[in-house]
Amino acid sequence: MAIRLAHSDQNSDHSRLSAAGIRAFCRLAGLWQLSVEQQLRLLGEPGRSTFFAWRKHPEKAHLSRDTLERISCLLGIYKSLQILFPDPAAADAWVHKPNSAPLFGGASALQRMLAGNLGDLYAVRHYLDAVRGGGWA
Repeated sequence: MAIRLAHSDQNSDHSRLSAAGIRAFCRLAGLWQLSVEQQLRLLGEPGRSTFFAWRKHPEKAHLSRDTLERISCLLGIYKSLQILFPDPAAADAWVHKPNSAPLFGGASALQRMLAGNLGDLYAVRHYLDAVRGGGWA
């Protein structure tokens, strides 16, 4: 019986995490003015109907580990930008601006993130973490 309760608790926790994640992602997508196609790409290409169902009923979303990791990375990028830029609008615009750092090669951070790999999201996040901490960036 205890095993079932633990499993049930894990499902409940995952449901709450999924709902919170999709709500946060939708707010972020609005701030960054992302198209539906860009949102789908950043989330790892879920089906369109699945994506719209998540948006309409986040409490029913059951996100995969990959999708949750992607959202976590994106929220980390958002947080770093809010720390680095005193103006929230400038922080949100940064993802769209060309960047001369070697990681971006003149492209925007968004273009790098839209390559579709989770590793690209991590690369942008680590770049910003290093800039915040004075590291290798």
